Amino acid sequence: MADDLFSSVYNPDVLSCLANLSNDEVFTPPDVVNKMLDMLPQELFRNPDTTFLDPACKTGVFLREIAKRLITGLEPQIPDLQERIDHIFHKQLYAIAITELTSLLSRRGVYCSKYPNSEFSVTQFDDAEGNIRYRNIKHSWVNGKCKFCGISKDTVLGGGERGQTLESHAYEWIHTLKPEEIFNMKFDVIIGNPPYQLSDGGNAASASPLYHKFVEQSMKLKPRYLSMIIPARWYAGGKGLDDFRNLMLGQSHMRNLVDVADSSDCFPGVNVAGGICYFLWDNNYSGECTVINMKDGEFTSEITRPLNEYEYFVRNNMALSIIRKVLAKKEQLMSKSVFSRNYFSLPTTVSGYTSEKPHTTKVLTSKGDLFVKTDIISDKENLLRKHKVIITYAMSGGNKPTSEGNYQILSSLKVIPPYEACTETYLILAVFDSHKDANNLVTYMSGKFSRFLLLQALSSIHITKDKFCFVPVQDFTQEWTDEKLFAKYGISSEEADYIDSSIKLMNISGGDTDAD
Repeated sequence: MADDLFSSVYNPDVLSCLANLSNDEVFTPPDVVNKMLDMLPQELFRNPDTTFLDPACKTGVFLREIAKRLITGLEPQIPDLQERIDHIFHKQLYAIAITELTSLLSRRGVYCSKYPNSEFSVTQFDDAEGNIRYRNIKHSWVNGKCKFCGISKDTVLGGGERGQTLESHAYEWIHTLKPEEIFNMKFDVIIGNPPYQLSDGGNAASASPLYHKFVEQSMKLKPRYLSMIIPARWYAGGKGLDDFRNLMLGQSHMRNLVDVADSSDCFPGVNVAGGICYFLWDNNYSGECTVINMKDGEFTSEITRPLNEYEYFVRNNMALSIIRKVLAKKEQLMSKSVFSRNYFSLPTTVSGYTSEKPHTTKVLTSKGDLFVKTDIISDKENLLRKHKVIITYAMSGGNKPTSEGNYQILSSLKVIPPYEACTETYLILAVFDSHKDANNLVTYMSGKFSRFLLLQALSSIHITKDKFCFVPVQDFTQEWTDEKLFAKYGISSEEADYIDSSIKLMNISGGDTDAD
């Protein structure tokens, strides 16, 4: 029975056809699962004592692909197929489903029957659950939020108690202080694709990340290996991810990190902002991490390096090579010279006159020019009398590539003359006595090289002074072109082509720049 059912029903491609539900419940295609399994030592699949756990099971694809490898790997030790399948499914493979629906789906994908105690299951259990469990866990409310996942009580209850048939999304793996007691056993490998986010009860579509809690909980159990596929937004921290970022980048157990800038390369048709990544954490390993870039479903480069080499994690290996060349010059960086936001203490809502009045100063706002009373303008460093090079504080395109797959980054770049100011909509890059020198900075920042370096530190739409940590200050008494900069820093033709393809051209006209 097992031989016929396994060969005829156990279809390795069926999950590729499943539509993804949302960014917090993304199904993992089998080919991606197998790339993750390829990172593990393959002798694990030849050992009858190796145990595997998926703590966020949705379709059973991880267990299913592991089972296929074990069925092949254990054949010399357990020749009988039915005995081998029984051993694998009863003694080696375990999962916690994230919802009741996915528990049924997972059992169907793994046991070939949603009820593993039925005659149609490839292996017989005494109950209808097998080793894929689901429990209707309750949230633990403290001051209106769950102390484990942070979800708002109002979000779950919706103003009234939910029906018993509706999912509360209180995931068992992260809603306990003692996850080791769920199965009362030690696991060699913990692997999976956790839920990505939950509504946190904030404004509009506000949501808090959730995936890092699955990773942290798994690390507490100290398995031999941990591998998960998660959003890459943690690279930059923020919104509850700062501690997780420090944990991931600062440790020595990360053996492999596969970076996928475009999430559709792993999840066709799904846009996960900032891309995704998957990793191999090895409890017995101590050293640098091998960072692998993926594009169009293929691995494009591989470098073993420390993850915390710089303040901002540089995800692309070729970008890292370029940055290393730039920083080797030990020049002053613009992060030290750019002025803090809202230097003139003028909010975006500042009021003024549409025409010049006595004792007013011309101020550039997001809606055009206003004449504002001079005495409300702060100017502690006497910048007002100089030529000021400014950019818009918000990143062009909202940190998303254009339809051509490249980035513009700067939506506005211009010189404002002496005795004119700007609101907090703009960031002052530098000031000059000479209009020509100011224009040379505009030319520099409108070039692809400087904007490429700026992009490597950007993780949101906001461009702050610290994001210029890879952009060197030049001698702005002279004009700088990309070709001149490539020669100065020894940028190879391959690296130059990569910069050219990553950054959108900007046109320069009279000290101002506009999108091409």
